[in-house]
Amino acid sequence: MMDRQDIAVGVGGEGGISDDGIISENVGGYLPIIEQGESTAGGCRYRQAINPGPGGFVDADTNFGLVREYLSHGSRSYVPQKQPTAQEVLLKTLQRGPTTILLLGGHTNLALLLMSHPEVKSNIEHIYLMGGSVNGSNPTGCCPKGSSDTSCSSLSCGTKGNLFSAFNSNPDAEFNVFMDPFAAFQVFHSGRPITEIPLDVTNQVPITKLFINDLEKTRETLEANYAFQTFKMIRDTWYGDGFFKNSYFLWDTFASAVAISGMLNGHDINLNKYAVLEYKNVTVVTSDQPYGVQDSSDPFFYNRTTPRFHLQKNGVHSGHVERGIEDPFCFNPNGRGTCKDGAIMEVLGEGGARIQVAVKPKKYVGGNSTLGLQIYEDYLHDLNKWSQRGRFSFKTDFPNYKRVFYQKHDSSIRGKPVVFDMDMSPGDMISLFYLLKAPVELIDLKAVTVTATGWANAAAIDIVYDMLHMMGRDDVDVGLGSYFALNQPFVSYSTNGDCKYQQAIPNGAGGMLDSDTLFGFARELPQSPRGYTAQNSVEFGAPRNTEHPKERQPLANEVLLKVFNRTSSKERVTILASGPLTNIATFLSSYPSFQTKIEELYITGGSIQPGAYSWPKVNPEGRGNLFTIPQNKDAEFNFFLDPEAAHQVLNSSLNITLIPIDATGQVPLSETYLEILKKAPKTAELSFVYRLLSRIWKLHKTGDPYKFTNYLVGETLAAAVLVNPHSIKTMFNKTRIQVEATGDISTDGVIRVDPNGTPIRYVSHVDSLAYIQQLTSLLSSPNNTAVVPSYKSQKLKWKKC
Repeated sequence: MMDRQDIAVGVGGEGGISDDGIISENVGGYLPIIEQGESTAGGCRYRQAINPGPGGFVDADTNFGLVREYLSHGSRSYVPQKQPTAQEVLLKTLQRGPTTILLLGGHTNLALLLMSHPEVKSNIEHIYLMGGSVNGSNPTGCCPKGSSDTSCSSLSCGTKGNLFSAFNSNPDAEFNVFMDPFAAFQVFHSGRPITEIPLDVTNQVPITKLFINDLEKTRETLEANYAFQTFKMIRDTWYGDGFFKNSYFLWDTFASAVAISGMLNGHDINLNKYAVLEYKNVTVVTSDQPYGVQDSSDPFFYNRTTPRFHLQKNGVHSGHVERGIEDPFCFNPNGRGTCKDGAIMEVLGEGGARIQVAVKPKKYVGGNSTLGLQIYEDYLHDLNKWSQRGRFSFKTDFPNYKRVFYQKHDSSIRGKPVVFDMDMSPGDMISLFYLLKAPVELIDLKAVTVTATGWANAAAIDIVYDMLHMMGRDDVDVGLGSYFALNQPFVSYSTNGDCKYQQAIPNGAGGMLDSDTLFGFARELPQSPRGYTAQNSVEFGAPRNTEHPKERQPLANEVLLKVFNRTSSKERVTILASGPLTNIATFLSSYPSFQTKIEELYITGGSIQPGAYSWPKVNPEGRGNLFTIPQNKDAEFNFFLDPEAAHQVLNSSLNITLIPIDATGQVPLSETYLEILKKAPKTAELSFVYRLLSRIWKLHKTGDPYKFTNYLVGETLAAAVLVNPHSIKTMFNKTRIQVEATGDISTDGVIRVDPNGTPIRYVSHVDSLAYIQQLTSLLSSPNNTAVVPSYKSQKLKWKKC
């Protein structure tokens, strides 16, 4: 947008930290240092303070849906094994000479660099960071000044920190520092010059009505308009009516302004244009007293003769480390908690770091101002400056763009109505192609529901919309389901929850990063006029209507209910579930009477027969495929990711066909697989699938972290079994089973054959060659082929309009 594709971008990395504390190259920074092991899979003791749904990660990942609407594609994007890592970019930049660093998030990346490459520390000229609270007092939720009504005050009022989801456990921490307190400690105590812009000062820079109104009136650049639309969406979707009541502040924006002024004025404490700065002696709390207890909360010390990183046994890192926002050590259900992990404390004498701290925003010095502060006036002015303005946006690239929706072809004969429930893994995306290519006389795809409890984040729902648009099926409803496995949301704050099972999924290569981007191919899909948006409606419980309430993202339960209500009394719906069974269990629990309207439930998941094609290289001693959970040898990912949902669904009275890894393991990606696809007549969808699978195969041959990706695409077998089991010579067996769901991760998700269990039919064998040929035949067929082949073809069309 800003025509600055010369700026390096680093993300992730597959390096790890060994058990004895050796930091390898390119540790990804996906996990706080205390959770970092040899892979990118791990816990979420701090990250769970941020909710993954609306107002949290899904809105951050999509900027409330505005990314698709406003930003055009640049020439760069993520490509596996070609993407520069965070550590590479930091190291190369610092090796070139003195550099100022601005931190607007967790401190993990910089701390890892300081710990692994101390030789470049001297090239850090200055660090500016937004985070922490030294002597702050949270104004959010406080009664108006002079009010005698104390009932208006909330738990947040007057707290030092801003962890609104975790005041019951930790009232003193601020989000950025709390994301990795140990990393923040390394940065604060690095010995390099630091300016901290804490909550103490940002709490004095709230978003006001006057500021928003002035921004709306002065949108002369692309970036000013984008900023206004972002603020507007945040305001419109804000819970309650408190947005302009000391709730939302210019946190990172103010910190950026302080940093810019500091750099222009030699980092002089007396010359900053935007903030009054003072020297303070501070430190970061990384564990809670008493020190030296060495309980299981602190893996730096627990069960170790020598502490990790050679930390002092009775030092400041050796106390209890907060396990999560409902840690019993910290948690107070009736008030503020007792833990201080991530808190910034002033220190008298030794043990602190002497840094500059912003304590007060400066008033406007250019004359009269209705806004009052220098930052407000300069932000509005600088964002609208014609020099260095943004050059590219979706609307400037395609001024004649019109939203076009495609509908399914009319047919007098319709096949069985089908709903596809998935977790948006690459195998699921190929399954979607399979279902869309199937003759409509056999399969009538009514809806897709997705869950964020599996292999992709919720924002990957945009890939589903794009694939449906590509295939001319914008009539297929898409519902967004659960963000947590059953029993994982917290009682104290239900929008947040634990990652007890989700932690099995790698965050980096071969995991979330590659699913969220479809291994770098997502941006090549044509862009749908539909996509995730934070637009909302009072009709569905929102506090107010946004600008386009009818465009709100439907929920999975709503979409399923719509399908069943529109199905005639003579019809019954078939469901294909290819992911954790969270959405299905939730729907059956909410609407148990609709069980009688389900014809059959096909489930991809589980493992039944020991050693039967079930990932022998992953776990030769068991029958599962949890390559990140070594203590569980027999569970399969989909069942493990929500064992309680699997238990409930398998205990229902539904007619169930299971496609376990006993079967999907028979059709792994291979050279033969790719050769057959390569020789087939090309359609847009076959070409896309071939390129995707070719990249996955190439990555698989490189070994870790892609060692097992050739098996992950076997999920598409379930679609083939549903559409035409005879063409792939499917063999079925019957048995009775139970699913373990006791809360013990060493057994959760495991299938037990039980004579008193639920009767099911399962796929025991398929002809792998016949399956590959059937998949190829369907993808290469000119019937039901792509209406919009690619984003490239879309661009050519839009520019001609």
